[in-house]
Amino acid sequence: MARLQIVPADQKHVEAQYVEMKVPLYSYCCEKKVKKALSHLRGIHSVHVDYNLQKVTVWGICNRDDVLATIRKKRREARFWETTTAAECEAGKPPPPPPKVEADEILEEDAARDHVAAVKSRKLRKSWKKKLFPLALY
Repeated sequence: MARLQIVPADQKHVEAQYVEMKVPLYSYCCEKKVKKALSHLRGIHSVHVDYNLQKVTVWGICNRDDVLATIRKKRREARFWETTTAAECEAGKPPPPPPKVEADEILEEDAARDHVAAVKSRKLRKSWKKKLFPLALY
């Protein structure tokens, strides 16, 4: 009984909430891993995994950051599901347009990528020759 703590209910109003996350699921076994990881958290009432949408919905009395941290132990790419807020929908504001990328930046990125690929292939070719020719000369 010494470890229990009595907390007045009026200090903190706690409600169940939905936490929606985008989690990459590669197979149905990933779904089991996610459900098992979340089953150990206190306050979780239900977990719904939608394999087709790659979406995990958790309902319960929980901290959403703790839920995300628990999921990230299994799937590092997990993040909160991005939804537009109700206020933005009612106001009729369109979502902001994506930033424009200049053609010069695209060409520079392609040139840098090609250079890296050429350097890697040259290194591989040299290391291959070093390993093969000493064996072939004897």
